[in-house]
Amino acid sequence: MRSKPYPVYLLIITISLLMSASCESDSKPNTARTHPLDSSTSAIIVDHACRDIDAIPQAAIETAKSTLHIAYGHTSHGSQLVDGMNGLVDFKGALYSWNDGGTGGALDLRDKPSPLEGDLGAPDFSAWAAATRTYLNAHPDVNVIIWSWCGQVSYATEDNILTYLSLMTTLESDYPGVKFVYMTGHLDGYGLAGNLHIRNEQIRAYCRTQKKILYDFADIESYDPDGVYFGDKDANDNCDYDGNGDDLFDGNWAIEWQTAHPNEWYNCAAAHTQPLNGNLKAYAAWWLWARLAGWNGPN
Repeated sequence: MRSKPYPVYLLIITISLLMSASCESDSKPNTARTHPLDSSTSAIIVDHACRDIDAIPQAAIETAKSTLHIAYGHTSHGSQLVDGMNGLVDFKGALYSWNDGGTGGALDLRDKPSPLEGDLGAPDFSAWAAATRTYLNAHPDVNVIIWSWCGQVSYATEDNILTYLSLMTTLESDYPGVKFVYMTGHLDGYGLAGNLHIRNEQIRAYCRTQKKILYDFADIESYDPDGVYFGDKDANDNCDYDGNGDDLFDGNWAIEWQTAHPNEWYNCAAAHTQPLNGNLKAYAAWWLWARLAGWNGPN
């Protein structure tokens, strides 16, 4: 039988929305932004369809590098974005450079700055919001906040996700000059009937209807670069999948694609997964930065 990544559900932390709102109100925000971004009138959904990095105009990349000041909170799975972005510089050139502070014309991306050192579910489902307030109040130049999950969406309840969505919405209201990026949880091998997919769909529906910004982590790792879908084959975060429905992993879409396309991907140390997945996460990340800087996407 297939080895499941979460054989026993962890103790679920239940936090009511009213309690979350109360925690949020303890800190007064500093809403002054040095580089406020224009507000979007529609949802920005960055998913597997946003993997063609060559479709992003160089001018849009340069605008992102000159206007965005991003703070990113994450643990190991979330590092796939930055590890992929690191490898992309060697693969595609200095146009895609980034560092903490944006020196030398690079993108200003502050990777896990204190206190943004956990993730959306650790140590609980709300600590990240208080950490965000502390950071933003001390760094009025930051105009993009992005957090990732680790494995918590796999066992999260509907109320846990409602807490997440409520805290994000409150932050958006309190810091109108900041763009807050929502995210789905990584694949876990339980397929379309699993709790992870149900909770990710809850996040997706909210972002679409409420016109939010979503980096769809799970969707990006559900497709290979040719657009072949593996989400219905119980794919996991390592890109393993069950091709014949016998509850055993019998393939790995990333390794298979890498083998078939030896010069079309680059090596990178993407945690818990294959290099190709890190590539796709990086391509989508730059698509996100360009959209946040005002690019409307390809015609």
